[in-house]
Amino acid sequence: MKTRFLTLLLLFSALFIVLISCHTESETVLEEGSFKLVQTQIFDKSCATSGCHSSEQDASYKQHGLVLTSKVSYDNLVNKFPKNTVAKDDGMRLITPGDVAKSFLFTKINCSGASLLAGRQYGNPMPLGANSLSVGEIEFVRKWIEAGAPRSGGSVDAALITNSVPLCGSGFGSNFTALEAPNPNDGFQLHLEPFEVSNTFEREIFVRKPVGNTTELYINRIQSRMRPGSHHFILYDFKNQANLPSLGQVRDLRNADGTSNLLTFLSMQNHVFWAGTQTQEHDYSFPDGIALRVPANYSFDFNSHYVNKTSGKIPGEVYVNLYKIDKSKVKIVANSLDLNNQDLNLPAGKRTVVTKNFLFSKPTKVLMLTSHNHKLGEKFVIKIVGGARDGEVVYESTDWEHPVIKNFPVALEFKKGEGLMSEITYNNTTTKAVRFGLTSEDEMGIIFGYYYEP
Repeated sequence: MKTRFLTLLLLFSALFIVLISCHTESETVLEEGSFKLVQTQIFDKSCATSGCHSSEQDASYKQHGLVLTSKVSYDNLVNKFPKNTVAKDDGMRLITPGDVAKSFLFTKINCSGASLLAGRQYGNPMPLGANSLSVGEIEFVRKWIEAGAPRSGGSVDAALITNSVPLCGSGFGSNFTALEAPNPNDGFQLHLEPFEVSNTFEREIFVRKPVGNTTELYINRIQSRMRPGSHHFILYDFKNQANLPSLGQVRDLRNADGTSNLLTFLSMQNHVFWAGTQTQEHDYSFPDGIALRVPANYSFDFNSHYVNKTSGKIPGEVYVNLYKIDKSKVKIVANSLDLNNQDLNLPAGKRTVVTKNFLFSKPTKVLMLTSHNHKLGEKFVIKIVGGARDGEVVYESTDWEHPVIKNFPVALEFKKGEGLMSEITYNNTTTKAVRFGLTSEDEMGIIFGYYYEP
């Protein structure tokens, strides 16, 4: 009898300890605070992963400059400015305590907020190349920010974060809606047909496609929509119209094993930026009376880059609408800016800053800027030269593969003799000097953009 009593006592004691342990663990999770749950349930699983936001060694770090591992994520986010210059100019911080609308992180993870991204070069929704966060996860982050984004503590219901229903579905399935084509009297649509992106792979392709115009056109609005997973899309014009790739041929930048396709890389040296975006949806209009001219029987090189971090294949696809205006309504024809510094001499094993001034011979207005350099380029800065804004930085990009595309709603105005300076920081980690050239082992330093002469 005594033995049985002791056995029951031990069982009850063990059960009591287990219950206390479970209760304590549950309370500990809540006591660790709302941000602890953001870290463990969202950042650790979907963001602080290899190649994304796990360390400064990630391939994408130079572009976003954001590490989201547990030891540094809070300090890297709260009241910190985003690296995205457009978001920064819009008064956003990565996390603005109490203000979701001014919290860039929330804008990036909220896949249903496409209207926030439309027309703004905020980049793509996150996580890139993966399924969207769940309804509960996004709602949890929203409430945490509204509550002041506390480091510890917090009153947000922890049960929210367990909702696993993706806010925007899988993101790669049949829920994608094609961009509605313009009325034929207003414009026309170009389409990069669906292509396959293998699992855990980044695919970037080029395809030259005809515009289909038998007469010259004047384009004053460019609208695009891509399937989720797209890093960027660019329409390229060509410097040399006598040296064009075959129509309809898909040219991959990377081979199946991840190595570079040299022939595709060489064809890129004939490119001139014509239009592009790093957002899933984009709609850009030129000021009234300003348009780009498209000669008769023309073609563009479609450049589409997709990231797939899932275990299955995903489709890539792009729609582009070009809206036209009658020639009689065109007051000014915009042109592509192409300011090239070929005077490059980068010593082996050294970091070198190369600058060059490009002065305009006539009064000029600049509508858009982007940059082009190769893999040794760490930072591309564009400054104003001359006039009241002399020395002002108007552009900055740290991702040589996917440079910032910066539009200016109010054109940058330059008088005769004023202009732009390119200031490029190169880090030559090779054992030989590097000069200007066309291959991936050479370097470049080009300012592209739109401009017109009033």
